Amino acid sequence: MATAEKRGYFTGWTLKQEGIIAPDERLPWGQSILVGLQHVLAMFGSTVLAPIIMGFDPNTAIFFSGIGTLLFFVVVGGRVPSYLGSSFSFIAVVIAASAYAGKGLNPHISVALGGIIAAGVVYALIGILVMLVGYKWIEFLLPPPVTGAVVAIIGLNLAPTAISDTAGTPFDTWMAVITVLAVALVAIYAPGALKRLPILLGGIIGYVIYALLANGLGLGKAIDFTNLQKAAWVGLPNFTAPTFQPHAIALIAPVAIILVTENLGHIKAIEAMTGRNLDTYLGRAFLGDGLSTIVSGFGGGTGVTTYAENIGVMAVTRIYSTLIFIISALVAILLGFSPKFGALIASIPSGVIGGLAIVLFGLIAATGARIWVQNNVDFSQSRNLITIAVALILGAGNFTINIAGFSLGGIGTATFAAIILYQLLREHTPKVAPQQAENHRETELHANAEAGE
Repeated sequence: MATAEKRGYFTGWTLKQEGIIAPDERLPWGQSILVGLQHVLAMFGSTVLAPIIMGFDPNTAIFFSGIGTLLFFVVVGGRVPSYLGSSFSFIAVVIAASAYAGKGLNPHISVALGGIIAAGVVYALIGILVMLVGYKWIEFLLPPPVTGAVVAIIGLNLAPTAISDTAGTPFDTWMAVITVLAVALVAIYAPGALKRLPILLGGIIGYVIYALLANGLGLGKAIDFTNLQKAAWVGLPNFTAPTFQPHAIALIAPVAIILVTENLGHIKAIEAMTGRNLDTYLGRAFLGDGLSTIVSGFGGGTGVTTYAENIGVMAVTRIYSTLIFIISALVAILLGFSPKFGALIASIPSGVIGGLAIVLFGLIAATGARIWVQNNVDFSQSRNLITIAVALILGAGNFTINIAGFSLGGIGTATFAAIILYQLLREHTPKVAPQQAENHRETELHANAEAGE
C-alpha cells in the first residue's frame, strides 16, 4: 500500500484475488465489473427517485451522477472510494424555489438549477478552505447535536411531499402502503446482498403489483405505456441551461452546509471500514463534490452527494477499490443515453413513488436520531435540548424568513438556528457557597460511612 501512495497524484491498483480489497487494490476485471454493476443497483433507486420528486429528468440525473463520480475521482486522485448520486437535501428547497406542482417535468427547472450551482460554489469554497486550514472548524460549528438536527429536519420537512403523492385516489393510498411493506420486507427478509437494495426491489414489486391490479383488473388508473413504446433506445439526455434568480439562490445555497456534514460523516465511515486516515483528502472530497454539483447544475441535473447506499455495499463486500466506481460511473452515463430507460422511470405511478418517499424521508429523519445516539448526545443538557427542539419545529413547519427580498425556507432557517443557538447557549455550572459545599461533603462522608457499616 505504501508503494501505491508513491505513484503520484493518482492512485494505482495492485491486483488482489481475495480478502479485503483496499482502495488502491483491485479484483480481476470480470469481478470488478460485476461489483461495479452492484454499486449501480445500490444507488439506482434513490438517484432516480430524487429527480422524479423534483420534476427533473431522471435520465439527465443518472447521466450527471456518473459524470460527477468521475470528476470526484479525479479531484481526490482516486484515493477516496465513493459514488455521487442525487442528493435528497435539495428536494424541499428546489420545490419551493421553482414552485413545482408535483406532477410531470418541472417547468421552472432552470430557476432551481441556478440555486443548485450556487450551492455547489459554496460547497467548493468550503472544500478549498478545508484544504488550507483543516476541518476542525467544521466540527466546532457542526457538532453531533446540530448535525443530527439538520439531518432530521430534512426528512421532516419533506413529509408533506411524500404524503401528497399518496393522496390522489384511495387506490394510490393503498398502493403506497403496499410499496412501504414491500420495501420493509426486502430490507428484513431478502437473502444476502439483496437486503442492500430495498428501495430498488421494493419499487419494482410495487410497480408490478400496481400494473396487475390497475392494468390487469381495472382497480385503478392504468399505467400508460405509450411514451415507453415510442421512446428510442439511444438518444441524448435532456440538457437544460440554468437561470440565476436571487430568491432561488437564497433558498438553495445553504444546502451546502448539509452536504458538508453528509460528506464528512461518510468519509469518517470509510475511514473506520478501511482503517485508513483520509483527513488529508477531506478538503479535496468537498471540492470534488462541489464541482460535481456545479457541473450537474449547468446541464440540468440534480445536486449530488456521496451515497450512503454505496458505503453500505462496501461494508458488506469489504471491497473498497476505487476502480469499481469508475465502472459504476461509466454504466450510469450509458443509462443516461437511453430515452427508453427514462420513459420507463417516468411511468412509475404516484402511489408507488409516494410509498418509496415515505420510507426514504423517514429514514433521513431517523438518521438524525441515529447521529445523536451514536455520539451519546445528552438530552438532559438544555443547550442540546433547546437547540434540537427549536430546529425540528422550524424545519417541520417550514418556517420561512423574508429579508430584503430574499426568502429563506424551513430547512435553511432551521439549519442556521441550530448552528447559532448551539453556540449561544452555553450552560454554566452553578457556583456553590463554601458552607454549602462543606455541608454537602459532610453528608457524602456520612453516607459512605453508613454504607461501609
